Amino acid sequence: MISINQPTVVLFDVDGTLIDCGGAGRRAMEATFRELDANTDALGFTFAGLTDRAIVRSGLRTLKRGDDDASIDGVIARYLEHLAAELPRSEGYRILAGVSELLGRLASIEGLVVGLGTGNVEPGARAKLRRGGLDRSFAFGGFGSDHEDRARLLEVGATRGAVALDVSRAACRVVVVGDTPRDVRAAHAIGAECVAVATGGYDQDALTNAGARRPLAALDAPEAFDAVVGAL
Repeated sequence: MISINQPTVVLFDVDGTLIDCGGAGRRAMEATFRELDANTDALGFTFAGLTDRAIVRSGLRTLKRGDDDASIDGVIARYLEHLAAELPRSEGYRILAGVSELLGRLASIEGLVVGLGTGNVEPGARAKLRRGGLDRSFAFGGFGSDHEDRARLLEVGATRGAVALDVSRAACRVVVVGDTPRDVRAAHAIGAECVAVATGGYDQDALTNAGARRPLAALDAPEAFDAVVGAL
């Protein structure tokens, strides 16, 4: 087993980083909002890098409906029901290039733990990953159900990773792997490194402009493993 010098927590984003759900998440959210108002497009914006709660809050405000926590919780509960129906029939679902191989290599490193850092609420993230058999690779994480702000949920994930390593959060190197400028900025906001990958809606230049250092084209790039473990 490979070992590293500093305890390391790696937090992976889900959509656009690990998997492409073929639009199942957006279709599920749109179906939920059509139930609220069939005649209004309340979701005419990109979901990239947003948390589920932020998406719902924005949609409710467009509809001029209450966006208190209870209202958001109700919408998300219905969204999860639609998501459960959409995922199995999504023809575009796929695990992105290099993901399975990278996760397998990281699992062999002593002193490194792998979790999630995603805007999805936890049940949604687990459902999305379960279809591809990836959910078992992530014992912990920071989720959109932990906090609406991406930086804050990443900090939750980092703290849980430190607990899994049985060390203090301050002792950990934290690496966020994501595909949007919001992932990059949130990682930097908590003092983490970011391995940015251009497999979502943003190219390498856009990720560089957001502050990413040497963004990757995909996680099957030869340098991906070294970037995550800190050899670069």
